[in-house]
Amino acid sequence: MDTNHLDKQNFFDLGNLNTLRQDALKSGASPEASKEALKKAAAQFESIFTQMLLKSMRKANEAFEDEDSPFNSSGVKFFEEMHDQQLSVDLSSKGSLGLADLIVQQLSPDGKSFTPSSVLRTVDDFTSDQRVTGKNADNTADSKAVNSSSSTVQKLQFENAEDFISSVWEHAKTAAEKIGLNPAVMVAQAALETGWGKHIINKSDGNSSFNLFNIKSDKSWRGDKANKMTLEFEQGMPVKKQASFRAYDSIKDSVNDFVQFLTENPRYQEALQNTAKPTAFLDSLQKAGYATDPNYADKIKQVLNRTELKTLATSLVRQGVN
Repeated sequence: MDTNHLDKQNFFDLGNLNTLRQDALKSGASPEASKEALKKAAAQFESIFTQMLLKSMRKANEAFEDEDSPFNSSGVKFFEEMHDQQLSVDLSSKGSLGLADLIVQQLSPDGKSFTPSSVLRTVDDFTSDQRVTGKNADNTADSKAVNSSSSTVQKLQFENAEDFISSVWEHAKTAAEKIGLNPAVMVAQAALETGWGKHIINKSDGNSSFNLFNIKSDKSWRGDKANKMTLEFEQGMPVKKQASFRAYDSIKDSVNDFVQFLTENPRYQEALQNTAKPTAFLDSLQKAGYATDPNYADKIKQVLNRTELKTLATSLVRQGVN
C-alpha cells in the first residue's frame, strides 16, 4: 500500500487531521480521489491503533519496573511516550502491520476483492476440513440413513469414510452422468462439505436435512429448510452469520438438486464446460463463488487424492454400482 503521504508526517502536527478532512470533502469529485482519501484515513487509523498497542505494552511492563531506577522517572516516561507516538506514525508509513491495507480492502467502494457465495460452510468445517483432507486421521463420522426406535427423528449415520462413499456413490454416479462429471468429484465435494457425513445440518425437529453440499435456500426455494450458524469469508475476513439451507428427503434428492442448482445458475456455466477435467471444474466452481473459502477447490482436490476414495471408487466401478 502506498503511504508516501506519511513519510514526513509528525505525530504532533495537528494539520494532518485537517488535511484528512479536506481530502474527504474532495473525494466526491472522482473515484481516484475517494480511494486516495480512504488510504490516508486507513493509514491514520493504523497509526492510532499502533500507538494504543505500544501504550498497552508499556502499561503491562510497569509491574516489572524498579521504582528506584533512574529510568523510571516521570521525565523518562514522558520521552518514552513521545517516542512511541512518533514510532506509531513511522510504522504506519511503512505499512508494517498491514492493518491499513485490510481497512482499505473492507471499505473500498469498488468491492472488486469481494467474492459472492451461494453456499456458506458451517463453523465446524475448519475442523472437518482437516479430517477430510487427511490432516487429521479421524474418520469416525456418523452417517447412513437410520430411524430412531424411540422417535421419528431421522438422522444420517456413517461408520467411516468408506461407508459414506458407498452410500453416496450410486446416487452421485447417476446425477453426475447428467453433466458429464466424474462421480468421485461429487463425492469428494460432499465429503469436504460434511466431514464424511458427520456434520450434515439437521432441521429444527432434529431430522437430517440430507444437504450434502450446503446449498443455501433463497426466495426461489419452496422446499423444507434448516437453519445453521455459518462462517462466511467476506473480502478475506471470516464472518459468522445465521443462514438458511435447503433440506431434502434423501441423499438422492440432495445430489440431484446439486446438479440442477449448477445447471440452472448462469454463473456456473464455465464450470459445466469443464466437467471432463475435474481440476478445471473445481477451479471454475470456486471462481464462480460457490464457496467463500479461498482454498475450497484445493481442499476438494486433496480429498480426491485420498487413498480410501480412489480405492473404493475403483472397486465400486468394477462391481458395476451405477
